[in-house]
Amino acid sequence: RGMAAALLLEIRRRTQSALLVIGEANLRNLPVDILITPTSLEVRYGEACATVMLPAGIRAAPSSCCGLCYLPGEGLHLRLQVHVGSGTSPFLSVELVSTLSESLKPQKSCTFYCQSCGDVIRKEGKFLRVLPLPSENWSALVEEWCCHPNPFAKSVLQPQKEDCFLGDTFFLLNSGNESHRHLNDFSALQKAKENTRVICRRCKTVLGETVSAETTKYYVTEVMIQPSEESFSTVPRSQFVQSTIAQCLVEISSAKSTFRFNIKGDDGKVYILIWLLNSDTFLVESLGSSACCSVFALFGDTLKPDYGPVGAWNAVKVLYQPCIKNKNKDLADAWEDDIGVHPLTFPSETCLELLLILGLSTSSLPPSLRCINSFQVRNCWV
Repeated sequence: RGMAAALLLEIRRRTQSALLVIGEANLRNLPVDILITPTSLEVRYGEACATVMLPAGIRAAPSSCCGLCYLPGEGLHLRLQVHVGSGTSPFLSVELVSTLSESLKPQKSCTFYCQSCGDVIRKEGKFLRVLPLPSENWSALVEEWCCHPNPFAKSVLQPQKEDCFLGDTFFLLNSGNESHRHLNDFSALQKAKENTRVICRRCKTVLGETVSAETTKYYVTEVMIQPSEESFSTVPRSQFVQSTIAQCLVEISSAKSTFRFNIKGDDGKVYILIWLLNSDTFLVESLGSSACCSVFALFGDTLKPDYGPVGAWNAVKVLYQPCIKNKNKDLADAWEDDIGVHPLTFPSETCLELLLILGLSTSSLPPSLRCINSFQVRNCWV
């Protein structure tokens, strides 16, 4: 009789290699026969047969299977070669959250929403210019290279009317934009220590801060940008946060060859240390029958997109260390002084959300895959 098998297939695109973990629940009725074909996996015991079809565009090489081992409490681990096509499968091209550079184009009408509740922050409007900001330490670099006093020491890059400036984790808008003057109708301003926070009036989420009387800064994790002709589409908060931050890590690592990151809150504290291990991971997951679901689940229901019995998506693999309550303080201090570590700042509440997402997902991995040295492991889908 047909059943569903619980498995995790973690593929590296560059090497076209994969780690396959077959859940222990499928191996309780010994002996079992495992059959791997180019397009499917079958686990047979007696008259029962648990089958998983691989998504279109993915083909396994059965003759390449090696490193077979059984780990109590997890299941069967093995490695094999897998070909991932450039593909026709919709799974291979799914991206839930568009990047800022894709969402914000000159002369393209768009609407800004609070991601948490869907409240309108900025009604439909167009920008004449959408420009990337230099790195956060650009002024210090100028000072190092100038043989005379830094002419930009007191300069602040501020957008003019109908401008939008893009940073690594935020974007800047001119508060004097005609289409942006309704801000106070939708948000309340709350005084903080050195700045003014921009708070969503409906759900009280921190959206950003006022940089000056003419400039407002919004964090990419708090705002959804959609074409004005489209209605607001809800995305689960945990999915949006991990996808947005994963894209930030990939873009920065590609542009600056930086793979270590300090995740800081807007209160200046370091919350998480993240080491980007790779960005070419492709995941295939089947939870199997309800009896198998507790064996291992890569993401909780709210942490992954719902693609049915077999899920497949692009992901990045990160190593991380939490730094709240003075955990890993020595390592955090060392990274703080390391020029090879890139700081990323988000609202403090979002940093705590991210830490919770990382922890929940790590605990749902097979135990042997949760740590590398002293770092915990996490796959963030994009």
